[in-house]
Amino acid sequence: MAKTGRSASSARSSSRSAATWKCICIIEWISMTPRAGTDRHHRPRRFHAPEAWSQPSSTRRATDALVIATLVAASVLAALPRAAALQARSVLHIKVVLLDAERKVTPVPRHALLISDNPASAPPRRVVTALDGTANVPLRPGNYTVESDQPVAFQGQAYLWTQMVDIVAGRDAVLDLTTANAEVVPLDSATAASAPREADSSSLLIQWQDSVVALWTPTTHASGFVIGANGLIATNQRVIGTAMSVEVQFTPAVKVAASVLEADAERDVAVLLIDPKLTASMRPVPLGCEQATKPPVLNGQEIVTIGASLRQQKGTQYGTVSRVNANTIVSDLVLPTGSAGGPVFTAGGGVVGMTSPVDERAGQRRGSARVVRIGNVCDVVAAAEKKIKDAPPPNGTHLPVEPVRPFPVGALNDIVQRRAGSLNPYQMSASDFDVAFITPVQIYGAQYLSEQMSRRERSSSARPPVADRAFVHPLLEFSNWSEYVADLRPVLLVRVTPKMVEGFWAKVARGAAQTKGIALPPMKHVKSGFLRLRAVCGDAEVTPIHPFKLEQRLSETDAIYEGLYVFDPDALGPACGKVQLVLYSEKEPEKGDTRAVDPKVIEQIWQDFAPYRALR
Repeated sequence: MAKTGRSASSARSSSRSAATWKCICIIEWISMTPRAGTDRHHRPRRFHAPEAWSQPSSTRRATDALVIATLVAASVLAALPRAAALQARSVLHIKVVLLDAERKVTPVPRHALLISDNPASAPPRRVVTALDGTANVPLRPGNYTVESDQPVAFQGQAYLWTQMVDIVAGRDAVLDLTTANAEVVPLDSATAASAPREADSSSLLIQWQDSVVALWTPTTHASGFVIGANGLIATNQRVIGTAMSVEVQFTPAVKVAASVLEADAERDVAVLLIDPKLTASMRPVPLGCEQATKPPVLNGQEIVTIGASLRQQKGTQYGTVSRVNANTIVSDLVLPTGSAGGPVFTAGGGVVGMTSPVDERAGQRRGSARVVRIGNVCDVVAAAEKKIKDAPPPNGTHLPVEPVRPFPVGALNDIVQRRAGSLNPYQMSASDFDVAFITPVQIYGAQYLSEQMSRRERSSSARPPVADRAFVHPLLEFSNWSEYVADLRPVLLVRVTPKMVEGFWAKVARGAAQTKGIALPPMKHVKSGFLRLRAVCGDAEVTPIHPFKLEQRLSETDAIYEGLYVFDPDALGPACGKVQLVLYSEKEPEKGDTRAVDPKVIEQIWQDFAPYRALR
């Protein structure tokens, strides 16, 4: 029996050996089999198989089954490393901060870091920190070196980092780069030569980015900057215009109301007042008004400004002084849209003024800016400080802001493709106004159709159909807020357009001309300009994100205004039960025209935002 057992064991061993050889030979045969286009006379080399290959058929079948199982197992094992590699990716959360002279934590924005694996298998990966000094980097498990691409200049010294970090599969890691683990060197001439102008602008941005704020009025977007713990904010008068109330946005999540405390059109400076609680812990930009001597400004000198633009994050812009006048500095500064009103510094960090837009009608290129000198700023600030005791600050309650998450463009494209030909705004009418409800679906549809029309025009001389042009124009032309709308923000727009009517005497004149065989078109004028809008959900009034006005200039002194109110996508929905709009005209500012919105319109608006809500 023992012998029989040994023989059986030997047979099984021989069978497994045969299976192994068979698996190896199959793999070798496959690897050596001619591919298409190769020499068809090519033959694989011969192998000498063990004797077990000539076993009975039952044994061979068992062997074949074992071969198949072996191949399947091998394929699974081969796939495991790839699957594991896909699942093992982790995220390294980096935060770069420094301590200023007052021991306050200051984020380091736009600091370039190089990340390389150890041992190095590829060129270093370059990442740049966001405005809050953070960067989130997906990495595979391993050991990495994180180092500064260039030193960052801050308050007379240069800082750089070199740190090693271990990434473990399935677990995120955190790396804090701070003053404590930085290599610090004096910002001497040698360092200045290697740390370029980018470091200087980064230093200014680090110090003052939280003190520079975004401003919203019904007709424009601008920058301002905190100048005191008492709630004062300085900005440019030209961008504020005649507005008496302004919204101040500190971060994407924090926006509050401000009042105009002082505005001087001659000096081109305005001072706003907000709740002092909001600025109590903020670092004001030092104007140096009490200093006997101001920072010198000379022709050819470099200056830098910080601004909060309409379509970008806060950032710096450089310019070179070409002329210094008594009240202004002329330079080649070019500002991003909606960023005028920010502080202007010398390369050494001294404040020399604030930016102001030039009049484009005077032939200046768009975005060009002049600088209001710091002396004018100080004069208007002094006048404002005399009024602050008798001026109650606005309520510091946070106002609605735009959703941060963007609308998925793929979803918009799918909707537009399905609803081709039925993408007009949802409309209603009132006594003096036409009202259109516009979602990102209509804006994207108009942009898509406009691109198609442009392609057809480039490929042929035929003009696009009148119907297409009539659909596209109202959804792309939003006057002073066209760039805001073009960004496809996930918001509901309510556009209120004054109706055009023909006056009595105009009709009489046209009738008289008709009797003489002269056909004149209707001579219409605006019935009444738009003043304001109230939206009511059920019994509760809804505060808009922005109460914009579209300015249609008739002359240098006359304009017609439309309303463009911006609402959160969830503000006016079926849950309201009833949605009403109350419209006010310039002609009758105290008399509101209340109109109920068709529930079918509210339902369609709600459905347009369904793909966006699905992301939450």
